[in-house]
Amino acid sequence: MNVSNIATFALASGAAGIVCALLNAGGILRKSAGSPDIQALTRAIQDGTRAFMKRQYVALAVVGSLLALALTKFGAWTANGFIAGVVASALAGYIGLAISVRADARTADAASAGLGAALSMAFRSGTATGLLVAGLALSTVAGYYVLTLSLGTPDDVHGGLLGLALGGSLMSVFARTVGGVWAKAAGGYAGDLVGREAKEAAAIGGCVGATAGHAAGTAADVFETFTVALVAAVLLARSVFGADSPWAEFPLLVAGLVLAASLGGACFVRLGKSRYLVGALYRGVVVTVILAGVGLYYGSEWFLGLPAVQPAFSVLNLFSAACTGLVLAGLNIVAAEYHTSKSFGFAKRIAAASRGGPATNVVAGLAAGLKSTGWSIAILCAAFVSPYSLGGGFSGHEGTGLFAVGLAAVAMASLGGVMVAIDGYGIAAQAAHGIAETAGLPDEVRQATASLDAAGQATRPVVQGYAVGAGGLAMLALFAEYSRCFSVPLALNLSDPVVLTGLFAGGLMPYLLGSVSLGAVGSVSGETGKGANATVRGAFKRALILVLVPLAVPLLVGLGGGREALGGMLVGAIVTGLFQAFAMSSGGGAWDSARRYIEDGMYGGSESEAHRAALTGDRVGSACKEAAGSALNPLIKLMGLVSVLIAPLLA
Repeated sequence: MNVSNIATFALASGAAGIVCALLNAGGILRKSAGSPDIQALTRAIQDGTRAFMKRQYVALAVVGSLLALALTKFGAWTANGFIAGVVASALAGYIGLAISVRADARTADAASAGLGAALSMAFRSGTATGLLVAGLALSTVAGYYVLTLSLGTPDDVHGGLLGLALGGSLMSVFARTVGGVWAKAAGGYAGDLVGREAKEAAAIGGCVGATAGHAAGTAADVFETFTVALVAAVLLARSVFGADSPWAEFPLLVAGLVLAASLGGACFVRLGKSRYLVGALYRGVVVTVILAGVGLYYGSEWFLGLPAVQPAFSVLNLFSAACTGLVLAGLNIVAAEYHTSKSFGFAKRIAAASRGGPATNVVAGLAAGLKSTGWSIAILCAAFVSPYSLGGGFSGHEGTGLFAVGLAAVAMASLGGVMVAIDGYGIAAQAAHGIAETAGLPDEVRQATASLDAAGQATRPVVQGYAVGAGGLAMLALFAEYSRCFSVPLALNLSDPVVLTGLFAGGLMPYLLGSVSLGAVGSVSGETGKGANATVRGAFKRALILVLVPLAVPLLVGLGGGREALGGMLVGAIVTGLFQAFAMSSGGGAWDSARRYIEDGMYGGSESEAHRAALTGDRVGSACKEAAGSALNPLIKLMGLVSVLIAPLLA
């Protein structure tokens, strides 16, 4: 085995993920689709989802074509890479949704055989989507890297990989912004406003909103984070060690090993004797991390033993730097669970405040979101400092320290397959419960689907917390690459008015873009079928702003103020964007858990004034969590990618 075989291994690992995803999909389709009533509901959900996807992909094709044409100014490899990134991400989302909407009815039908059978079906749906996303992301990056390396120049490799990541980022912005608004319009808000006679319409709207909005958005977000982290690490290796160094392929080895571990970890999700659903889901994550850790140790040892590899790390330091990403993922899960679970104080304090009405509920939720940023940011800082230190950054080896940060980002992002699987489980469980309730299935079936849905609701904010953390670390790695794009080291002097102007401009962007996302929620109607076109059209007008501004601002700041101003802008956007994303994500999850805590019987239960106040807070939290907070990560990364792409113009 030689170094060039690393890319082959990465391609094989990605292909294995895709094959396993398709096998899971085949297993789902072989199961019964349920009674005629269930199938009728499923067809309505499919119609709504299809209308959403058609409109979104038409809009994406128009914007993507114009951007691809503009990117030809940076070379054919950059433009083609952009197209490949858009197509791969869109393909993952489309196939994933096609599987998800067919698994909903089968999960509801499987619940008649017991909780274990329903859990298996719902998680199989999530696994199919998760492995497909991770497999396509790794295969696309590795494949395009090999292609450009074989047929292009070193500059083509750089531009091609950036174009690829930019394509995935565009898809993520569309899915998160348009999808987030659509999820609230077709789901939560429609369900709240239609009344009891339209229970079926509300259930369909909720399922369509969750599937087409949230599920597609999370899949696109994780695809983008995986791609950006991998591209940033590869480019960092080429700038630190040289374009021909074997180190450029080591991030591909890390991603392939973690993805292979995810295939094994997914097999351990099953209901135990305790019948604890959330524990069954997290067991898959724990096993994946353990298997990945073992693989990374032996992979690091093998790689450093190759004759052509510069000895920049010890085995222990290289292994530990990569494992920092796995540890960060675990700590993010713990922090998100603490900040959002109804078992802990954040949600309980919001529930208690609900006794004073909607205003006190909203104030308590805002306070919870702001407070949650402390631990989340501390964990992220540790995840940056630790690998930087292990790479020798504090000992005068800045380049290897930054590369170590990139490896940590790749390891964390590569867990995306199993995390999307958990998120997809929650979507299937929610839809199955809605179908079971609307179709009037027996009490024992509805109780089973209610338990599945409760577990999915509990894990959803945890997955979102992971996505924000992984995206933040990937963005830091991307900024590290930007700082090394110049022959003269980049220095950001905070007493320089140009740097400060860029800093404030970047800090403004998450607030501006967040306001656009929040303003879009509730401004469009919640319908399915043909009415979905009008809903998505309204969201698309807002999404155009959210796409064009992150593309235009780095160009204006960079060409107008220079590399220092652009560097300041990136720092400002990263800092305020991450604080906002963590606050909105955790706050939204805590609001939701507070509502469910009251529905469990606290403070008068579901018919109380406290519950009505909690419903108001939950609507606010959903808008923050689904439409605004979740969209900030891809928007910041889009700005970062544009900055790295235009850096040669500023040298």
